[in-house]
Amino acid sequence: MANVNRPLCIALVAGEASGDLLGAGLMSALKARYPDISFLGVGGPKMEAEGLVSEFPMERLSVMGLVEVLGRLRELLERRKKLIQTIIDKKPDVFIGIDAPDFVLEIERQLRLADIRTVHYVSPSVWAWRQKRVLKIREACDLMLTLFPFEARFYEEKQVPVRFVGHPLADTIPFAPDRGQARQALGLPLDKPIVALMPGSRGGEVAKLGELFFDTAERIRTQRPDVLFVLPCASPQRRAQIETLLKERTLSVLLTDGRSHDVLASCDAVLIASGTATLEAMLYKRPMIVAYRVASLTYLILKRMVRSPYISLPNLLAGKKLVPEFIQDAATPESLSMALLSLLDDPATQTADFESIHCLLRQDASRQAADAVLDLIGAT
Repeated sequence: MANVNRPLCIALVAGEASGDLLGAGLMSALKARYPDISFLGVGGPKMEAEGLVSEFPMERLSVMGLVEVLGRLRELLERRKKLIQTIIDKKPDVFIGIDAPDFVLEIERQLRLADIRTVHYVSPSVWAWRQKRVLKIREACDLMLTLFPFEARFYEEKQVPVRFVGHPLADTIPFAPDRGQARQALGLPLDKPIVALMPGSRGGEVAKLGELFFDTAERIRTQRPDVLFVLPCASPQRRAQIETLLKERTLSVLLTDGRSHDVLASCDAVLIASGTATLEAMLYKRPMIVAYRVASLTYLILKRMVRSPYISLPNLLAGKKLVPEFIQDAATPESLSMALLSLLDDPATQTADFESIHCLLRQDASRQAADAVLDLIGAT
């Protein structure tokens, strides 16, 4: 129960840009209810703009890859230990760990032992693989906030307190994006078919999928010379990597710096890597082909561990195969180009269910998450 004799104090930790965005939305919704609320913990520029004084730069937690984590393990463990003690000393009303489960679940566990309420915002993919992690989650947090309803059903079955709050992207992306306006903003013609190529935001993804996507585009161009291709680059590093891959090709691809939402709004179909971008494409009601490749040994291991029949979020949300998925050896230029050409001819067959899923996810997520947190601590 929150102490009503003093302003509320909330501790939060986010580990990367997506968590910073979620955290900022949640903080804004909490401030709307309690203007004198205070925050502590770790976050990025968006959370800092909402009033968080970060204990250390969030970028110190943004580590990808096993080798990179091992190289920074001592620093990460020391930062976590110090952060736990700081939070215990300041005794906030609740702690909210935002994504980053490898770092924050242990914080949640130790804070809960110290009688501080704990919330985890954004479920790890325990429903797909390593399901025994749910035992650690049950031990660590008083409440799980999920972005998707199928995640909430999983936690209910495992007797973990849970609340589905919806997805912030569903709140911000319009139901009927203006294709013409997006094309004008990008300087694209209004009367040409456009395919978006989205091979991922990480260097490893682009290395695995870039050549495949460009081979596919070249095959499409031979059969449909009028098709234009556009690719949003997630960062200057990805743009340089992609320009290198295109250097020896005659294929023309418009590259944009970011602006992935403009690209999705403008296009007729998408060739896309599995990940959050598939959710964005679905919310923009764009038909898509999902492809993914990983290292051969990684694929063999994951094939034995992953329990979900699908990898793309549209299929997981629908509980059926709406979107074609081409994984590993099935992802060839021939198969991808054939599927994309079919989509260009008949896009509505795939997208018929996209609007109903959008409605399901549009729940005013930040407000719902704030309400759930305040309910937990008895501050409603």
